[in-house]
Amino acid sequence: MDTQLSEIRLTKEQAEEQLEIFRRIYSKVRLLSAEELKEENTTQAGKGENYWKESCLGAGKYCDDCVSVVALKEKTRKTKLKYIDTELYEVTAQYVEVDGQSCVLEMIQNLGNGADIAQSDEIKDTKAFYEALYTDALTGAYNRRYYEDQIKKKSMHAGVAMFDLDDFKLANDTYGHDIGDAFLKTEVAVIKKMIRKTDALIRYGGDEFLLIMPGISEDSFEQKLRDIRRQICLVEMPESIGSRISASVGAVMAQGEQIWDAIARADRYMYQAKSHKNAIVTEWGTIAMDDSLPQVNAKKKKRQRILIVDDSEMNREILYEMLKDEFDILEAENGKEALEVLERYGCEISLVLLDIVMPIMDGFEVLGHMNEKDMIEEIPVIMISSEDSASFIRRAYEMGVSDYISRPYDAQIVYKRVYNTIKLYAKQRRLTAILTEQIRAKEESRKIMIGILSHIVEFRNGESGPHVQHINVLTQLLLGRLVQISDQYHLSWMDRDLIVMASSLHDIGKIGIDDKILNKKGQLTDEEFEIMKQHTVIGVEILEDLQYYQDEPLVKTAREICRWHHERYDGRGYPDGLKGEDIPISAQVVSLADVYDALVSKRVYKASYSHEKAMQMILNGECGAFNPLLLTCLKDIEGEIQEMVYDTDVVMFDSAQKEHEKIGKIIEMSEKSGGGSTKS
Repeated sequence: MDTQLSEIRLTKEQAEEQLEIFRRIYSKVRLLSAEELKEENTTQAGKGENYWKESCLGAGKYCDDCVSVVALKEKTRKTKLKYIDTELYEVTAQYVEVDGQSCVLEMIQNLGNGADIAQSDEIKDTKAFYEALYTDALTGAYNRRYYEDQIKKKSMHAGVAMFDLDDFKLANDTYGHDIGDAFLKTEVAVIKKMIRKTDALIRYGGDEFLLIMPGISEDSFEQKLRDIRRQICLVEMPESIGSRISASVGAVMAQGEQIWDAIARADRYMYQAKSHKNAIVTEWGTIAMDDSLPQVNAKKKKRQRILIVDDSEMNREILYEMLKDEFDILEAENGKEALEVLERYGCEISLVLLDIVMPIMDGFEVLGHMNEKDMIEEIPVIMISSEDSASFIRRAYEMGVSDYISRPYDAQIVYKRVYNTIKLYAKQRRLTAILTEQIRAKEESRKIMIGILSHIVEFRNGESGPHVQHINVLTQLLLGRLVQISDQYHLSWMDRDLIVMASSLHDIGKIGIDDKILNKKGQLTDEEFEIMKQHTVIGVEILEDLQYYQDEPLVKTAREICRWHHERYDGRGYPDGLKGEDIPISAQVVSLADVYDALVSKRVYKASYSHEKAMQMILNGECGAFNPLLLTCLKDIEGEIQEMVYDTDVVMFDSAQKEHEKIGKIIEMSEKSGGGSTKS
């Protein structure tokens, strides 16, 4: 038995490692250089039989038709079975190159008594070894090494098909590798159920799989591919939010040729199938998609819209004829008309074919307007012109064009570039939409968790109203006004969003304060007030215990707010007595929002003040000194506060009360089971 395969090249160290592995499996293993093999090999006079002076089978046990010599000569692998007395041996010779030198790796396995061959443990061990060697660990299909060693150069009559999962990279990047792996394993499981034991399913590379079905007729092969495609489409992936799998298939019939030649043809047909998705393209024709199948894109395919901008009617007509069968065409004869069409249709236009030299407004002016209005990010532009100077082309690319086509046109080139550009932008938009939705969902989940935690703190603090919600909205209003009247703090929208979210945790340290102090109805003693002030430090300690998240912007901002939201601009706050701009702006804003809400809200220790009274107390410095710029912001937004912050309480009060009642029951149950309340 012999196998054609590509040459194996090893370093001396790698060869030694391989020998150690094989010695655990085989009865005897040797690595012979070409020179050593030639020295040992002689010709027995008159018989023409090859034998060794020191045979792999032992001294005096000569091999006729030496497989090692043949393996060296043909640079391949040779295997044979050899009986010595009653013992059966498997002799395998593998050609390898070690540090550039031709060698043969010789492996002998004693299979035991020939009569007991079926019960041999060595046979079982060898089978397990080959399964591990030639099986893809993820999917259970054969691996690429199996193809290279056992299949590549074999000649046979067989059906050969190449499968490629549609949009696999997009799914992998969007949903993660776990979902991508599930796609691959599901595809293999479906195919393996539908093929014979004599067929081979090979993971050829990434998401590409090779199916070889020996001795099958063309009609049976086509029907089998139809059945496989149907079953793949019927599988739904619950982990991927209802996504379905589809595969593009290229298929040929190998007519006694080497398999790798048939695979090259099947691969070309597979890429044709990918242009349609979920299609089968064979060398005898395209197999149409089954309308009864649930398609990945079940909606009727919408034709893409292209805008052709050229002052030459003849040029527009040429491009129209090239593209009309696949696309809806809009036309403009100068840049001014082009901008009017762009304004009217916007992102409904999938691509612009834009000439450079035109009257009234040229192509560069159109690009300038598209850049000013950020259209160039959403609508790709391909420049078309007979002007092919390097400066023109460079300027076009600098202004954001996706491609450049010079006249005279080649219809196939124009179509392919248009199609590829539209497809690329569509995938980018789709991926952006998916990622945006995932980010939004994650942010929403994070806000919910922070809200739950902050409500627990409120409950222990005896605050039944939506204090945290008030702080969030007040902080948002103050920050919004601050960036309008000053650029002193360079706060991006992301910075502002982080501060608003982190403000929910400003009093998290109160979890560590005795609830007798938190809920005391009268004035706190000096000793009790000192304990109460520790909630700022406790809050920071809680956040610092989250070691894995210390570098997260949200945690950094929350630490600032927790520790310093009771500092005052004149340095008379606590816990560190920071003054002026030494206090982070995040803590300054939350501090002002916290004081305002505390004044206008009812507490266990006081009644609520009116908005007017609260503003008077803050502006007069009765609640400590604040940043004058923030006081200006507070005055500017005071007309919005009632509507934006407190009027919503009428609608939300009932649901908030229910939330507090539920949280209260949970805490009461935990305290009963734990034997008491939580204390620092």
